[in-house]
Amino acid sequence: MGRGRVQLKRIENNINRQVTFSKRRAGLLKKANEISVLCDAEVALIVFSHKGKLFEYATDSCMEKILERHERYAYAERQLVANDSETLGNWTIEYSRLKAKIELLQTNHRHYMGEDLGSMSLKELQSLEQQLDTALKTIRTRRNQLMYESISELQKKEKVIQEQNNMLAKKIKDKEKANTAQQAGPWDQPNYRVDPSFLIQQPHPTLNIGGNHREEAAPEVGRNDLDLSLEPFYSCYLGCF
Repeated sequence: MGRGRVQLKRIENNINRQVTFSKRRAGLLKKANEISVLCDAEVALIVFSHKGKLFEYATDSCMEKILERHERYAYAERQLVANDSETLGNWTIEYSRLKAKIELLQTNHRHYMGEDLGSMSLKELQSLEQQLDTALKTIRTRRNQLMYESISELQKKEKVIQEQNNMLAKKIKDKEKANTAQQAGPWDQPNYRVDPSFLIQQPHPTLNIGGNHREEAAPEVGRNDLDLSLEPFYSCYLGCF
């Protein structure tokens, strides 16, 4: 014996109403999925419970694209039949369209922040997770690129500064050598040599000591002659001090 036809009216019992809502909602989502697969159609389904909880279904999780397409189609259709007297009404429609888009964006933002996830299905959560993973990979790639560029720039600056330091150190060393060479005397030079001609010795006079022994007396050398013969040696000797 088959069931009788259900009378379409509001169910007064809260428990029965909740059970019926859950069953009918599951069947409705199933039918929406079936028609999208069988007929290759784009389907968007939005359901709000009596408590304000959102349940939605969209082909390939493209609810926003389907809604935008619906709004464009409805707007274009209204534009064809509209006249000048309906300009104000068009602005109202545009306002409604933008308001709906803002609400959708706010909902997506809350989902990205991890809020209001209780109304999302498993498929929607997986799609959201995939989007977040893709965004995170992009952010990390950009961060690594900026870090690499910063390190390369610092290495170039370090190389330039090192070259400048080497040049300055070389200039200081050359200047110190020049100052040392300028302050040193000729006797401090490594190649300085005394002329041997300055050290030629003059013959000394001989003395005759004893009785009748005679020797040929050496030529007398005056003091002035001795001083003149030893003058180069004295000059060289005194110059060393």
